[in-house]
Amino acid sequence: MKKRLLIANRSEIAIRITRAAHKLDMLAVVFQSDREPDALYLKYADEIIPACDAGNEKAIFLDPERIVNLALEHNIDLIHPGYGFLSENPDFAQLCVNNGINFIGPSPQLIRDMGLKTVAKSMAIQAGLPLVPGSDGPVKDAETAKTFADKIGYPIILKASAGGGGRGMRIVGKPENIERNFKSASDEALAAFGNGDMFIEKYLENPKHLEFQILGDKQGNVIHLGERECSLQRKHQKIIEESPSASVTPEMRKEMGEMAVRFAKSIGYYSAGTIEFIMDEDGSYFFMEMNTRIQVEHPVTEMVTGVDLVDWQIRIALGEELTLKQEDIQIKGWAIECRVNTEDTQNRFSPQTGFIDKIHFPQQDYIRIETGVQNSSVVTPYFDSMIAKIIVHGNDRPDVIQKTLAALYEFTLTGLKTTVPFCRVVLQHPDFVDASYTTRWIDQVYTPEMLENEEDEMIGALAATILYASEYLQLSSDLPTYKNDRLNVWVLNKRLNY
Repeated sequence: MKKRLLIANRSEIAIRITRAAHKLDMLAVVFQSDREPDALYLKYADEIIPACDAGNEKAIFLDPERIVNLALEHNIDLIHPGYGFLSENPDFAQLCVNNGINFIGPSPQLIRDMGLKTVAKSMAIQAGLPLVPGSDGPVKDAETAKTFADKIGYPIILKASAGGGGRGMRIVGKPENIERNFKSASDEALAAFGNGDMFIEKYLENPKHLEFQILGDKQGNVIHLGERECSLQRKHQKIIEESPSASVTPEMRKEMGEMAVRFAKSIGYYSAGTIEFIMDEDGSYFFMEMNTRIQVEHPVTEMVTGVDLVDWQIRIALGEELTLKQEDIQIKGWAIECRVNTEDTQNRFSPQTGFIDKIHFPQQDYIRIETGVQNSSVVTPYFDSMIAKIIVHGNDRPDVIQKTLAALYEFTLTGLKTTVPFCRVVLQHPDFVDASYTTRWIDQVYTPEMLENEEDEMIGALAATILYASEYLQLSSDLPTYKNDRLNVWVLNKRLNY
């Protein structure tokens, strides 16, 4: 009988995992949350389990006991957590193991160890990885943090020991600001992770964020698949990613990749994972953390290596040995991923919710689209604002930048604002073109006025003309209409044939 794989996630990643399950001749089972009963990913699954979570305080994807109980009722063999939600929750992984369900990921203990940043740092030191100057473990209070900061110098960054995604982080530039920031960061971490422990590091003011993708099996084999640059971030949330990184030389790639493999082997890691580094302006780099799951940006690595990471995640969970050797991994060309979030980038990236009237994606063979929405989909306030990823492959970096720009201009969405106009601006900015951008680029360089240019005025005038024609002259019904009070000039692109 075919194995039954339950996907404890939603949207585009659920579709992505379904595709991998079918490739391995498995049945893909998903949850139907009452919070989005008509979600696109439901159409791709072999079986749907009604979650009946309308009256619950949290959606099914955040309820580990209910997930496992329903999995047992439906004879599930494996559970894939995707990313976000419970993907790095060691208690959920342990609950699966305790009930005889194969959790697709590393061991619960490794998830726990890597989730505690101070424990991960200690293990990294033992493996010989360089670390940013900071505390060896949690600092017990604000006064202790101040004493430590005086030693390593300002600015410093307070980080939640169990944190991630930017929560429980505070940058502090002066001693008098430590007490207030320590309390707010600790309270936030406690609410988000159930652990308010904080540690302290020297804050690198203009760093780059680099991550090495690894695969390890249960027999002790580990390889890396090169790096991704994820420096284009807002509040520690990535927006554009690329692979490889223009900041990494072949020599550095070999050295950093070997470090990542050595670290993974030293802790007995298996499954897909990423070793994250932070690089200072002088080219020095330091271990930051390890993510024990598949990443949102994994497609750029797949595009340049040809390796199906999700396929290997599942096969490793089943006990298969890696047939890939390090010498088999070749980086071919360049790839860029742009996250399409329903956010108003001219208004502090505020989330947008509501109906997607129409959506169109570019279709070229060098473009990969990962999305969880279609025409008439509803973007609810219950989940993350990311609705799609546009991933483009090119021969080299200049080629992929131009191809990505063309793809972004071809993308259209009516009904809600998205981050696509922002991505277009970034890809044309000199700092991105010459690869000098850092994690502080949005804070230091970006302004909403960058989105206001002559081309956009032309698009806005064109949109207004079509609005007038469709609403007042009652022309053909296939002309776009606009339901927003304020006309969004980003709903049209320069390829419209009106």
